Amino acid sequence: MKQKQTKEKNSNILRFYSFTKGFRFQFLIAFLAVIVSVVANYMTPQVIRVTVDSVINDNPFQLPGFLVQWIEAIGGREALRAHIAICALISLLFAILSGLSSYASRMNLARACEGTVARIRDTLFDHIQHLPYAWHNSHQTGDIIQRCTMDVDLIRNFVSDQLMEVLRTVLLLVVSLVLMFSMNIELSLIVTAFLPVLIISSLIFFVITGKKFQIADETEGELTALVQENLTGVRVVRAFGRESFEIDRFNRKNEEFTNYWVRLGKVMGLNWGLGDFLAGFQVLVIIIAGVFFVEHGALTAGEFLAFTAYNSMLVWPARNLGRLLAELSKTSISSTRLFDILDAQEEQDCTEPVEPPMDKDIVFSHVNFGYLDSNEVLSDVSFTIKAGTTFGVLGATGSGKSTLVYLLDRLYELPEGQGSITIGGVDIRRISLKHLRKNIGIVLQEPFLFSKTFRESISDGSSRHDEETVRHYAKLAVIDDAIENFAMGYDTPIGERGVTISGGQKQRVAIARMLMQDTPIKVFDDSLSAVDMETDAKIRRSIRENVRGTTVLIAHRITTLMNADQIIVLDKGKVVQMGSHEELSQQDGIYKRIFDAQRAVN
Repeated sequence: MKQKQTKEKNSNILRFYSFTKGFRFQFLIAFLAVIVSVVANYMTPQVIRVTVDSVINDNPFQLPGFLVQWIEAIGGREALRAHIAICALISLLFAILSGLSSYASRMNLARACEGTVARIRDTLFDHIQHLPYAWHNSHQTGDIIQRCTMDVDLIRNFVSDQLMEVLRTVLLLVVSLVLMFSMNIELSLIVTAFLPVLIISSLIFFVITGKKFQIADETEGELTALVQENLTGVRVVRAFGRESFEIDRFNRKNEEFTNYWVRLGKVMGLNWGLGDFLAGFQVLVIIIAGVFFVEHGALTAGEFLAFTAYNSMLVWPARNLGRLLAELSKTSISSTRLFDILDAQEEQDCTEPVEPPMDKDIVFSHVNFGYLDSNEVLSDVSFTIKAGTTFGVLGATGSGKSTLVYLLDRLYELPEGQGSITIGGVDIRRISLKHLRKNIGIVLQEPFLFSKTFRESISDGSSRHDEETVRHYAKLAVIDDAIENFAMGYDTPIGERGVTISGGQKQRVAIARMLMQDTPIKVFDDSLSAVDMETDAKIRRSIRENVRGTTVLIAHRITTLMNADQIIVLDKGKVVQMGSHEELSQQDGIYKRIFDAQRAVN
């Protein structure tokens, strides 16, 4: 099982290859530039070796034939001795080549990486927009935000830094070993003997840090969700004096998060400490063995200098392998978390969706429905909403009123065999989602307003933005006078989630926004609960006299529903009463009891 999970994580990293389309040439240039840079770096010790052994001393030139011919052409060993600066200049040229190659690599990698990550972000956001409502309800907003920000940043860091370091590390290891074995096999075998120890220790820490990072990453998501929830509900926190409680809750989660990262830091510290010891011990062994070989003539002084330089170059890649594997572990976890979102099933439309007229009768026929984490919410619900009429729904909290709205708008899909919902005789499961939602306007009890001005909030989603039209619908929602009382009028920012205005004003802005969409079906899901009875009556009268189409009113107040053409009463997911206000107020039952109780209070 663990092996399967590891393969899935690694395959998830490889799946990001599809996002690199259009940027692969830049990646190729970056990789080739890294190769040139590594080769140029490794030429400097060779220049030193030749300078010490064959220019300063009298050892034969161990170089390719064309280089030996070039040296002879400029005057041979004596010319180089007389102009030793030529050797220094050659070393400088290799350093310049290495620097230019590194620049080219970084420049092309930056372009390719940022383009790839931008595509990942776009794909994530687009996919999230099309995920079912049920998926959003089952995932914390803070955790989703963290996945789309910090986890994406980890992917970006891996592609921009670690991915290139993987190539550089492999090249450094291969080139170092090839050059070292070409100079002295025995000393190279001693160097090679230390590599398995460094690599195995790195692999062990890779496994340990991977598990710890996953826990720390999940805890960070919970911490982000807690902060987001607290900021969203800041008014509730202040109203109930819960500041101390929320601070304590945050401190506990923050301490838990901190402890996980401290533990991870201890493991990483042990990894680097052990790596430093092994690297230092290896260098000590190589110096002692190298001096021994030089004294016995098995190694020249120039080769020893070059060998120690290559050994130093080799130690870092071997030690860096642990860091790269740790980063790979983080990236694998982040990629898994991202693909958990990308692999989530998007909302599915039928294979051949239709777009029928929506100003028709709405029929609920023997509808049964229950959420995944609860018992049946609706049981054998049947009723008809005549086109162009006002339909009321009354019921206690949890009776299934809002579920009717969710099913009508297909925020939740009605399973096959659990009844049907039709508009004009067409099952809504056959109607295009876009067409359905474009023709059904909904105002919820707790409407969401974006951080915009009144004008932008009311016209949001509409092609009409002129002041006359916006003001017309504001008047229909009885919010015009309240907006004019603000210093900046319709250009007044309402703050994030409408935090600067009252609950009643927020509901009326949302009503104006929905009315401006001019949909044939309008649903008010207890969206007048925060306004006083006088304003409630004004809004209903305004809508009744000026707005055409089918209206569905869901409410707890009888006064909100009493002018409806037909009213149903829900109790524990069942329709227990149906009729007009005059009929229901005369029948013994829930409706009459609520009506009498509310009339007595008023």
